[in-house]
Amino acid sequence: MRRAVWGVLGVAGFLGVLPGNSCVRAEDGLAVADGLVVSLEYTLTLPDRTAVDSNVGKSPLTFVQGAHQIVAGLEKALVGMRAGQSKRVEVSAVEGFGPYSLRARVEVERSHVPTDVKPGTWLQSADGRPVKVLEVKEKTVVLDLNHPLAGKHLVFDVTVLKVEKPASEGQGEKP
Repeated sequence: MRRAVWGVLGVAGFLGVLPGNSCVRAEDGLAVADGLVVSLEYTLTLPDRTAVDSNVGKSPLTFVQGAHQIVAGLEKALVGMRAGQSKRVEVSAVEGFGPYSLRARVEVERSHVPTDVKPGTWLQSADGRPVKVLEVKEKTVVLDLNHPLAGKHLVFDVTVLKVEKPASEGQGEKP
């Protein structure tokens, strides 16, 4: 199972935004399918309606369908949708950011973290992943390396904005 790209704490980062505009002109009626570039608007909440993130009114989330750049459950639910269509998608933890794992808790020497950390503090790992401080001991600190949304059921309200074929190598955007 592939997981989405880690971000600081924005879902756009979790889902893996494609940089720049790498698309050719949209084709009328093209349905979401593997290999196509999809742009969408989303709002992510938890089942209790706690808001997690949204790009509504901001730049769209753009990714290549089938390239595992977004969570698996959302990617599967988008297949067959067309520009202008909206849908509520419920994604289990397994098809989202995975189950919460107790093995993803590690104990490190205090010298490896800032001196002012307290339980509940969020840090960023060397590879950019968010890491939560669980416990501060005399000589060590217990860190949680789980994704912040691991073990959580996710609810996405999505609207597909564009479905396009990817630009050919060296071809650039067509007018």
